[in-house]
Formats: sequence, structure tokens, C-alpha cells
Amino acid sequence: MNPKYWLIKFAPFRTSWAEIIARGVFTPRGIRNPQARKNLKAMQLGDRVFFFQSQKDQAVHGLMEVSRTAYPDPTSADPAWVTCDFRPLRTFAAPVTLSAIRTGQQFTKSFLLRQPRLSVMPLLTDEAEWINNQTA
Repeated sequence: MNPKYWLIKFAPFRTSWAEIIARGVFTPRGIRNPQARKNLKAMQLGDRVFFFQSQKDQAVHGLMEVSRTAYPDPTSADPAWVTCDFRPLRTFAAPVTLSAIRTGQQFTKSFLLRQPRLSVMPLLTDEAEWINNQTA
């Protein structure tokens, strides 16, 4: 089975790409959007996840993979809220900026552009391939 592609947006003051690389793992905490929760629950081991730094220098900085599927977020007393663990795979030499993504025809219906506040979203294969091609 081929891995699916996802994108996670996180503000650098919460967790930066440099911190993820230093730790060797990323476990997002405090995601409380129902649609984002549904997306976290749909992730499978080995799925590829792009890390998008939001708010400052908005760009995709690297690629991760799902290393632990959904489990209760320890920052919530409600077990319905979940998180996953992600292992960084590679850092992009040149981050793929939001302005560059806006020029890609593949993204006209993307959640990234249609629902900019959504923190966890699926990507279509052609969207993921476009991002990867920008970093080659």
C-alpha cells in the first residue's frame, strides 16, 4: 500500500523545524479542530507528512513520516483529542514558500489555500510530488 501524504502547519514559536530535527521526533499538542482530529486519526505508519511553518516565513521546511498513529493527546482530559508522532526524514535546502505554492496549478482546490486555518490536512499525490520537485 502506498503511503498517503499530509501537511501539518505549526507556528515556529510553538515548535520550529529546527527543534524537530534536534529532537528527532515531533508530537503536536493541543490540536483542537474536529477536522484536524479526523485527519490525525486517518494517518497510518509510514505516511509522509510535510511540515509547514505558519505565521512567520510561511513555507514547507521538511518532510516527516508517521512513526506512531493516533493516541490521546496528553494535554487534554478528553481522550477524543489525539496526537501522532512524526519522525523527520529530510530538511529542504530551500523551503517551499506559500507564495510558490499559490502558483502551482495542483493547489487550486487544496485545503492549504481554501482552509488556511486548518492545521492538519491531506495532500493529493500531485500536490506532494509538486512540493518534492521544488526541493530537488
